Amino acid sequence: MATDLLEGTDIETQTINAIRFLSADAVQRAQSGHPGTPMGLAPVAYVLWTRHLRHNPSDPGWPGRDRFVLSAGHASMLLYSLLHLTGYDLSMEEIKNFRQWGSQTPGHPEAHLTDGVETTTGPLGQGFANGVGMAVAERLLADEFNEEGFPLFDHYTYAICSDGDLMEGISQEAASLAGHLGLGKLIYFFDDNQITIDGSTDLAFTEDVADRFEAYGWHVAHVEDANDLSAVGAAIEAAKAVPEKPSLIRVQSHIGYGSPNKQDTAAAHGAPLGEEEVRLAKEALGWPTEETFYVPDAVYDHMRAAKAEGQKAQREWEGLRADYEEAHPEQAARLERWMDRGLPEGWEETLPTFEPTAETGEEMATRKASGLTLEELAPAVGYLIGGSADLTGSNKTDVEGRADFQKDRPGGRYLRFGVREHAMAGVSNGMALHGGIQPYAGTFLIFSDYLRPSLRLSALMEQPVVYVFTHDSIGLGEDGPTHQPVEHLMALRAIPGLALLRPADANEAAQAWGAAVQRTDGPTALVLTRQTLPTFDRAGLAAAEGLHRGAYILRETNGQPDAVLMGTGSEVQHALRAAEALESEGIEAQVVSMPSWALFEAQSEAYRQTVLPPSVEARVSIEAGVTQGWERYVGTSGTAIGVDRFGASAPGERVMEEYGLTAERVAAAARTLVEG
Repeated sequence: MATDLLEGTDIETQTINAIRFLSADAVQRAQSGHPGTPMGLAPVAYVLWTRHLRHNPSDPGWPGRDRFVLSAGHASMLLYSLLHLTGYDLSMEEIKNFRQWGSQTPGHPEAHLTDGVETTTGPLGQGFANGVGMAVAERLLADEFNEEGFPLFDHYTYAICSDGDLMEGISQEAASLAGHLGLGKLIYFFDDNQITIDGSTDLAFTEDVADRFEAYGWHVAHVEDANDLSAVGAAIEAAKAVPEKPSLIRVQSHIGYGSPNKQDTAAAHGAPLGEEEVRLAKEALGWPTEETFYVPDAVYDHMRAAKAEGQKAQREWEGLRADYEEAHPEQAARLERWMDRGLPEGWEETLPTFEPTAETGEEMATRKASGLTLEELAPAVGYLIGGSADLTGSNKTDVEGRADFQKDRPGGRYLRFGVREHAMAGVSNGMALHGGIQPYAGTFLIFSDYLRPSLRLSALMEQPVVYVFTHDSIGLGEDGPTHQPVEHLMALRAIPGLALLRPADANEAAQAWGAAVQRTDGPTALVLTRQTLPTFDRAGLAAAEGLHRGAYILRETNGQPDAVLMGTGSEVQHALRAAEALESEGIEAQVVSMPSWALFEAQSEAYRQTVLPPSVEARVSIEAGVTQGWERYVGTSGTAIGVDRFGASAPGERVMEEYGLTAERVAAAARTLVEG
């Protein structure tokens, strides 16, 4: 219910209390959630959103806006209250439906679901890294497109982080990188309320956070009382005055502020306060106790001034962009394409075609083919920008002519993430969310474990990040089982929305990049070999473009096949040789290259039955990974050949032979199935 402003109180106090009690009431009604942080940090959020944050509630996707990240995603009602009060498309009904089925107010913010939510947070530390990626994207785009008098990209990224965020390893990786890069448009608030779920932070977190961040190369400020609006504002201004460093503003707050029995206790963190405690808190802060979801009309008027201000700011920005288009038409056209992630005309022609090994006598690792493809594709696309977690030479992710992106070299287009796999993926998510960039990130497949939470969020947020995973199997050899992925292919395939592509030869690797840059609604994982593979002679086989359908008939049979042999990556060559051997015995074997289960499942049933005829029960799969899951395609009567134990240290070819990843074993399995 909207009412008049309470007598004897100022608009700022009433607005802050409206934020607090919208949050507390929503959590209480849902009987689930985190009321404490919204109640404690409402003043900080108020100062930021009303005095500093440049945004337009009428157009949440306006490219010129500042970005706000709630890394402490459990405090989601703080963000939802701000969005509702400032006029985003988030009604009071949605606030009341907090954490309920089908609402726009889920327990943790989801970027693809709710207007005004910049990134999906909740797993602590992820938002911290995302914000770093947004600041990287802002700097890249500013260098690429800003011209004198046309600062199209000149915005800040703000975030609210909890002590839990700062304990997580990903935030430490990302903070180190941000300090190294000197990301001065990055301003974070550390909510130092000294409470975690278990109790006081003294139980496990007694480090000097300020000293740590100063050592990272950050500007650090301290606000002793979150309720001191002037001090909060002054700290933000001071942060903006240090353009060469990211800033951390440590704010001492009281979790569950106003609650007479639960303030400054863990009881205010992750559970409703209770109806009586909410009533007592309202009474303590001079808020009407008889109503829930109470917002005075004057508070709405005050906060929804953001719409007019945002529209004005956006009109000015769009006017600047229109003048820019007139002054720099070619740049403007390219900017529009980058922001839309539109592929340039003729981009397919940049995908190389590799000559068959039968003609050249040379074999090629798919990681090398990937690198050669990227050399041609990335400059043509432009917005395809990324790097590696200290494995550039191994991942083949650098592009000739692209300098390193550094603090003093914003014109660089290659990112040195350092040995920070988790932050690399989180930063890449932020770059993608910012818009204008399609990031790629390289490491070994085994280290997908180190970044998996961020990759999962790439999929949940439907962001087109490209993950380049090399050294994909026991075939990498001497480094041994610590570096030889076994379960990773299946583990990644289990992530909804991730398209995993494991190409079988150099030409499939080129097409895999083509598939990746065409994906706009989710991440792609390119899984590539260290060891060399034959490049197939396509004159007698299907074209590598079949990769785009996930699985395709690589080698056809004369008439109905007796058996179907299927594989991925480096093992497809064995299926081909097995089919040739079986043909000499009068057994017709259809060979299927199956680089992507996800893309294959997206095809029509009719197509899938053509590739895997239901009438053919003699099926053999071969893949250098666990066999779990292959029963989906080989059926109950077929045979899955794989690796259901850890690898071994030895030359890769020897390891593959010892583990039975050979054409002879495929042929024997198929022969047994056909002959019964």
